[in-house]
Amino acid sequence: MYSLHYMYSYKKHYALISLSILLSSATFAQKEQSASHLSLAEIWNKAEANSKAVRVQSLKLNESEEAIKDAKAERLPDIEAEGEYARVSNMPIYSNGLFHTPSQFEVVHTAYSFGGNAYLNLYNGNKTNLKIREEKDKRNISAEQLNLTTSEIKLKAAAYYLDLQRSKIFKDLLLKDISDQEKQLDEIRQLLKNGIILKSDVLRAELKLSRQKMSLLQIDNDINIANQKLTILIGEEDSFKILPDSLSSSGLDIKTYPEYLDEAVAHSYELKISEKEVELNKLELKKVKANVSFKVGLFANYAYSYPQIQFYPYSIAMYGLGLSGIKASFPISAFYHNKHKTKAAELAFKRQEVEHEATTDKVRQEVNEAYLRYKEAITRIDVAKQNIKQATENLRIVNNTYFNQLSLLTDLLDADTQLLQTRFDLAASQIAAQLQYFQLQKAIGNL
Repeated sequence: MYSLHYMYSYKKHYALISLSILLSSATFAQKEQSASHLSLAEIWNKAEANSKAVRVQSLKLNESEEAIKDAKAERLPDIEAEGEYARVSNMPIYSNGLFHTPSQFEVVHTAYSFGGNAYLNLYNGNKTNLKIREEKDKRNISAEQLNLTTSEIKLKAAAYYLDLQRSKIFKDLLLKDISDQEKQLDEIRQLLKNGIILKSDVLRAELKLSRQKMSLLQIDNDINIANQKLTILIGEEDSFKILPDSLSSSGLDIKTYPEYLDEAVAHSYELKISEKEVELNKLELKKVKANVSFKVGLFANYAYSYPQIQFYPYSIAMYGLGLSGIKASFPISAFYHNKHKTKAAELAFKRQEVEHEATTDKVRQEVNEAYLRYKEAITRIDVAKQNIKQATENLRIVNNTYFNQLSLLTDLLDADTQLLQTRFDLAASQIAAQLQYFQLQKAIGNL
């Protein structure tokens, strides 16, 4: 009774799984028909156009452009217009001391003035030019940071795209394997009818097929997850379905490690950013040292005032007065105020040089790792191809021996699994090689 109940429960469970997989596959097939075919280049264009991280860096670059214009504007003269209006009280005169009642001296109760002044800097320790160069270096850093962010976004998009591509390949392989397994199951059932094998062989084959169909459901979920990650990155709605290109069988070019290292030295975004930061700290040191320097400039001002009480004899009338000339100053206190500032700027410059050396080491390590992993992935492809040949021959042999009653079903199922796994390994190795290639290109600054 127990075995009959177990068989009934198993068949019911198997039927439910098959129905679930059938419905899931039908739903996914409908979505696939409405999916948009996009190449990796198109994905990159969309990601670059819609990525929020790229937009943030673009705005920072625009900010730095305006900062350069602002620094150049400091060469223009400072011009001010000003005015003043006041009511003037009587002036008390304390003839007999502060504690006695004063007499009141009548004055003009209205006073006003209006005019303007200008100052043109001629020399201030070269600070204006240093400021312009500083803002240009910041602009260059922002530009390289934008390139680095774009490269990182493209690498992330490639990873999601290849993940989606791999899941699609896995699904196609699994669907073909399920089809082969169903045909094989029919043959095993025929052997059972002929009384050649036991019922347990059929149950084992059905169990494996059930597991394969559950794996198919998992792969469908992997496809949906990778699709959503990619749609978010390129700025599309979650309902937007992407159909990736077929996996390219053509190999990717590979150079020697010294060649890649030379490219990294010339093009690496991280190295360029680090170099500009060193230059920025060097300019900051020059700016601090410029605090101990003469300041020379031209000035001019003219104003109308009422009443005329600045010069004797006074006059209850409006008057105009203008001044112009050259103004020079020297900050003597800067000799002791600037001492520790200069020392701090020198230490910051040395620290940035050490950080640049560390960045160089980091880039060299990243290039070496990506290069070795890429070569490793290419080797895995060759090994996987060889494994497929061996697993295919092994399955052929075991299949013949099993249906001739010379081997067990477990040997046949293991041979089926090994062949499917080697095909998975080949697809995974090809995807991994492409991803490692993109990581290498990102490390040398060519992505």
